[in-house]
Amino acid sequence: MKKLIAEEYKRFEDIKQIREDGSEFWSARELAAALDYTQWRNFTGVIKRAMIACENSGHDIYRDFAEVSKIVEAGATNKPVKDYELSRYACYLIVQNGDPRKEVIALGQTYFAIQTYRQEVADHFNELSEDNRRLVVRGDIKQWNQMLAETAHKAGVITCYYK
Repeated sequence: MKKLIAEEYKRFEDIKQIREDGSEFWSARELAAALDYTQWRNFTGVIKRAMIACENSGHDIYRDFAEVSKIVEAGATNKPVKDYELSRYACYLIVQNGDPRKEVIALGQTYFAIQTYRQEVADHFNELSEDNRRLVVRGDIKQWNQMLAETAHKAGVITCYYK
């Protein structure tokens, strides 16, 4: 089951794009396909609801939902179509406003919630002084060691302490 979830999360990682400045974004059209929306007009309603949530939360819509134009093949000609370069937060809002009957929406909600949390933690960690970062890492190692010891104890591993 865990492997299946990791493979499903990969669909969101595979469409993530990185700009020259290192910032990441997702194409709304690619995200629509990843979320099993076959018609763009159905997905635009989800985008509009997510934009309202974005604005109501005090975020800059134009930063999180940057409107762009793409050229696509339409028969013998090429035509421009509307797309958006979405921030991680915009993707999170989109999956929160997507069709809850779709399993992939639930996976997307989990993926973008986890990734958003990870980024927030990393940003906060990077704001700390070197000494405070060391304390955080030391605390994390202590917790992991305690969990490891508890797991070993539950598994019946006996440890001997030498004096």
